[in-house]
Amino acid sequence: MSVKVRFAPSPTGRLHVGNARLALVNFLFARAQNGVFQLRMDDTDTERSTLDNEQAIQRDLAWFGLKHDEFARQSDRLDRYDAAAETLRVSGRLYPAYETAEELSLKRKAQLAAGKPPRYDRAALRLTDAERAQLEASGRKPHWRFRLDDAAHEWDDIVHGPTRVAGSDLSDPVLLREDGRPLYTLSSVVDDLEFGITHVIRGEDHLTNTAAQIQLFEALGGRGSVPTFAHLSLLTDAGGGKLSKRAGALSLESMRDDDGIEPLALASLLARLGTSDPVEPRTSLRQIIEGFDISRFGRAAARFDEEDLLRINARVLHALSYDAIAPRLAALNLQGVDAAFWEAVRPNLARFDELATWWSVAQGPIAPVIEEPAFAADAATVLADEKFDADIWSRWTAALKTSTGRSGKMLFRPLRLALTGREHGPELKILLPLIGRDRALARLRGETA
Repeated sequence: MSVKVRFAPSPTGRLHVGNARLALVNFLFARAQNGVFQLRMDDTDTERSTLDNEQAIQRDLAWFGLKHDEFARQSDRLDRYDAAAETLRVSGRLYPAYETAEELSLKRKAQLAAGKPPRYDRAALRLTDAERAQLEASGRKPHWRFRLDDAAHEWDDIVHGPTRVAGSDLSDPVLLREDGRPLYTLSSVVDDLEFGITHVIRGEDHLTNTAAQIQLFEALGGRGSVPTFAHLSLLTDAGGGKLSKRAGALSLESMRDDDGIEPLALASLLARLGTSDPVEPRTSLRQIIEGFDISRFGRAAARFDEEDLLRINARVLHALSYDAIAPRLAALNLQGVDAAFWEAVRPNLARFDELATWWSVAQGPIAPVIEEPAFAADAATVLADEKFDADIWSRWTAALKTSTGRSGKMLFRPLRLALTGREHGPELKILLPLIGRDRALARLRGETA
């Protein structure tokens, strides 16, 4: 059977790095197995789901390089969930329950106070027809629960290994709200069945739901219909705490919009978080796919450190060719940047948008820093007589060594400050020809140029 996976975000907000990791792992698994990657919008929450969020999710995934093979929207499939619910009613597995949210909360509190797990007590199954009629006559509308059997369920999770959940630990899940809208448990299982999803790869926060969902798969599709599950550990911050979503800083949208973080850097990092394998910067998704093995993921928490991302980001940039970045230059208004300039400044970039800084250094105007005016004037005099070609830096500094007796930091630091206004940067033997004779001489004279 060919592999088919899905990424099913709710368009109730923007994607963050935790969502991105799940989308990426599903995508990589599908591509490594020559399978199908489906994007499915879990948009049955009509109050919070928006078209704006859906479109943002698709833009984020496109920026990330995750091209889907199929697309589905749950709001287009409500009739399929109604049909599945009717099948369960007929079989006796779906039953109405009339408790309010407040009543259920009181029951949970009482169970916890008694040292018992907060499991639904199935009081609705003990109602008589007359009692149900009376509740409905008073205006109560039922929500609908799936009746679980009491047997323990076992499955072999790709990440967690053999997993067993006792029936006594489970509570009959609600599949339909009072207004008839389906909840995640029903809609996701119906979709996975009807679209032929073979592997469900998701976060470990869904691990406890799996036993109930296995029963629902079997009730609707038979015992052979249950997909293989893989529950990835959740991301934490660098210290092992809950990953903060402060001010959207970890959203894909923020990374995409600031033109500083490379999608391949993020993919290189997220593809290895949760494994014992070293993170290696990659310059194509194909390279990441070729090195992907889902069995390498472990149960330990996966720590996301933004400093790691920035380090990987720099290494990815340093490996990118001019042809790879050329289409992006217009967005930074950098007409004129050529392959020679990219090769010169690439080793000094941590973020792509820093390219604009070095372009301004080369093309000006900048305010030079002149700490030793007399030396700068001597350097300008020597430079004025030199032929300005690819070897200008070597000949110029050799002549200055001879004429001034300077060497090392005493020679090079004041030249860098005068020519670039900065303590550090690209090699001046490459940058000086790009600055040009007239601009270099003006800066040595202390002029903004």
